[in-house]
Amino acid sequence: MKAKLKSEIDEHIGARIRESRVALNLSQEQLARALGVSFQQIQNYEKGANGVSAVRLFDICKILNVSLTSMFPQDQPKDSPRPFTRFPMDNRTNAA
Repeated sequence: MKAKLKSEIDEHIGARIRESRVALNLSQEQLARALGVSFQQIQNYEKGANGVSAVRLFDICKILNVSLTSMFPQDQPKDSPRPFTRFPMDNRTNAA
């Protein structure tokens, strides 16, 4: 089985989690207890070794009193596609 490679975004989010946690003078153990996980899991999040699910990241942001958007890089790489600003219209009709 191949070893899972760390993602740059996981590392970035982990660094933002650590910054926010330290700014509030919270230990990894305190954050872990508030989330109901082990402090080792917090270490893995902060190192970028484990990705953080959307729900878990939302909970972390609530605990750390930061916005969800603050966890993500502000500038996009030049080769990445632009995000959708709205959903495409669905031209199908309901057959009900």
